[in-house]
Parts: sequence; structure tokens; C-alpha cells
Amino acid sequence: MPNLVTGAVLGAVVALMAAVPNDSETSLRLSVTHAGGSASSTRAVTLRCGPDGGEHPQAARACLELSGSGGRFEHAPDGRMCTDVHSPVVARAEGRRHGKPARFRAEYGNDCVMRARTGTVFAF
Repeated sequence: MPNLVTGAVLGAVVALMAAVPNDSETSLRLSVTHAGGSASSTRAVTLRCGPDGGEHPQAARACLELSGSGGRFEHAPDGRMCTDVHSPVVARAEGRRHGKPARFRAEYGNDCVMRARTGTVFAF
């Protein structure tokens, strides 16, 4: 009988640990929406860090940039020259970063400006 009780308690502890998010992990849903005339298009991917993965084509680099910026999605422009062509794009992120809720939304004049401000994170 003690083995049954021990097994039940151990099973409950394992189930509880699986339900608690790992503070070192990051799991985000990233999207980029282009508003174009009467139609808009949205691309979306998942990004996981610690371990790196998801659907993001450059997950390791995007995770490295997020880590290097202290989790900020936006940073100072990287110096690239962008045109003044108005082609609005909205970048969004939602999920968890180091076990805490993370949300981001920003609108940029075009893709080039977005990438200059967000690096690889929204480059998909």
C-alpha cells in the first residue's frame, strides 16, 4: 500500500511540474501584417528559445538578438538606408519570455524600416 501512495504522490508532482512553465524558456507567436489597399496579408511563425526552434527560419539568431536586447523586440536602427515608400506593416508578438507574459505591437512605414528596428526577430 505505501508504494501505491508514493506512486500517486510522485505522479501528481510530475504532472504539476509539467504544467508550470520553465522560466528559462521563451515561446512566442510572431506575425507581420501588410496593409495593402483593399486587402491585407499576414505571415506568422512560432519562435522558441531555450532550446531554439519553432517555425522561424532563423530561430537561433532571433533568440540571440532577443537575449542580447534584454527581451526588447525593438532596438535602435541598424544603420541601413530605407526608402520613404509608404507600405505600412504591423509587427506583433505574443506569448511567454522567460516564463512571463510577453506582448509587442508596432507599426512601421515599410518592411525595411521594420527590419532596421527589429533585426531578425520579424524577418520571416
